[in-house]
Amino acid sequence: MRTVYVDNNATTQVAPEVFEVMKPFFHDLYGNPSSMHFKGGEVQKTSVEAREKVADLIGASPDEIVFTSCGTEGDNAAIRGTLENYPGKRHIISTRVEHPAVWTLCKYLEKRGYRVTMLSVDREGRLDLDELRAAISDNTALVSIMYANNETGVTFPIEEIGQIVKSRGIPFHTDGVQAVGKIPLDMKRITVDMLSFSGHKVHAPKGIGVLYIRRGTKFSPLLIGGHQEKGRRGGTENIPYIVGLGKACQLAARHLEEENNRVRFMRDKLEQGLLERIPDTLVNGDREHRLPNTVSLSFEYVEGESILLLLSNLGICASSGSACTSGSLEPSHVLRAMGIPFTAAHGSIRFSLSIYNTEEDIDYILEQLPPIIEKLRDISPFWRDYIKASSKQ
Repeated sequence: MRTVYVDNNATTQVAPEVFEVMKPFFHDLYGNPSSMHFKGGEVQKTSVEAREKVADLIGASPDEIVFTSCGTEGDNAAIRGTLENYPGKRHIISTRVEHPAVWTLCKYLEKRGYRVTMLSVDREGRLDLDELRAAISDNTALVSIMYANNETGVTFPIEEIGQIVKSRGIPFHTDGVQAVGKIPLDMKRITVDMLSFSGHKVHAPKGIGVLYIRRGTKFSPLLIGGHQEKGRRGGTENIPYIVGLGKACQLAARHLEEENNRVRFMRDKLEQGLLERIPDTLVNGDREHRLPNTVSLSFEYVEGESILLLLSNLGICASSGSACTSGSLEPSHVLRAMGIPFTAAHGSIRFSLSIYNTEEDIDYILEQLPPIIEKLRDISPFWRDYIKASSKQ
């Protein structure tokens, strides 16, 4: 059966080049980088090189890079590490469309006495920066706003947000999991104190991530132990995965132009083709300010789970939203925050492409999806009621 994988915001295929550079570190190059002998030294050198490659991708200095296990750890470390340094301040600002790694943590902290302001978004998934300005107070300890939404691909004006936040002297963290490797980033230009991202979104393996911490930022480690990561994250370094992530970031830097041209072209071809072929289809989110690889569509009067099952039977792998929440039958909190109608929110599908996709993949989806929607609507009581109501008008 043909496989078309368009769920890259959930996870990505490990790049062949990444797999190859990792292999020696599972057997031959097995030393602990903290050891004084030559077996430790030979892997220590490779971790330094990997850190430089990661830093280059986001325009940072190598000493500002802290390796973590995943994006969730990076988000937790940034938020909880900041709050520990400002114990007298009990206010956090985030948004209603954050990834569960931030959203759920904010809800957890709210139950423990913090006041949390979740900024709203409009129907296009955009923030009102005046709402952010009004929310900041002398009691605000941290602002954490994602760079790009994992479900809709909508990007936020992080540079402008950073200027607003820093003008009040408040630490600013951004969840950059979906942005890194897809759009150009330059931490030297953007006023961000901390940025977290995950390796498995950029064709590295699962189990490795990064927390960028701007030099001079107050930070307390989440994992306390040895001297690793300059005391900012205890635990023996995961050298095979660090090396793999370094290679993946090097490749991502090379492929940024392709991501923003060929991948964007395929995304637009898929979106336009489905809008032309399937009536009562909505695009979720700002169509101008979004990632080049992502489109979220709502097909009214059908259920997304049924669409995904039938697509999967044909070898097409997509998503109904965040991979961390897609097990729920409820519409995602992102679509609810955007005010997407109930009749459409349940039929939401996210297609997220990568450089490994081809135009043939897009043509295959355009061929297979329209009859699936037609079939599901034929058996949908909501669709029958809609047709009856339309015929009476």
